[in-house]
Amino acid sequence: MSRNSPENLLLYLTPEDESTLRDVYAALAQRGFPVQHQRPHITVTFAPALETAVVDEARNLLPPLLPAALRRVGTVVFGTKSKQTVAWLLETTDELESAARRLSASNPEGRGPRWTPHLTMGLRLPRAMVPEYMRALDEISTFEHKEFTAAQAAWWRPKTQQLEVLG
Repeated sequence: MSRNSPENLLLYLTPEDESTLRDVYAALAQRGFPVQHQRPHITVTFAPALETAVVDEARNLLPPLLPAALRRVGTVVFGTKSKQTVAWLLETTDELESAARRLSASNPEGRGPRWTPHLTMGLRLPRAMVPEYMRALDEISTFEHKEFTAAQAAWWRPKTQQLEVLG
């Protein structure tokens, strides 16, 4: 991840789920699509520099809610320009959703009390590639790619390359 990237509050999956998703990334790369290097995660909120109060609130709110089940409910495309991101849209427990919305609302750089839980499956893809990428993703996706478990909350600071596990 770029050192110019924002700080993030993240949810990481179980090692088994991460491995499963890396296998999907690898299968897509074998079909000639761009290699995906990101560690599978769900972003809760982000900012150029997260305020201490937001991180402290995350330390209190998130760990008691984990592990939490997440279910894939669709595929979405983020972006309106030449590069777009393909992601799996997720649903989770009411408690985790409420906590994530609360953290987003408390983040002055956030989007208010909104949260769109998702797993990025294709980052910064050329717009023309997106339909073919989505078809390939549908072909590769199986039953084992429908349910995931968020096992860990963390604060990622790319400028200093520091990852703090919360809880």
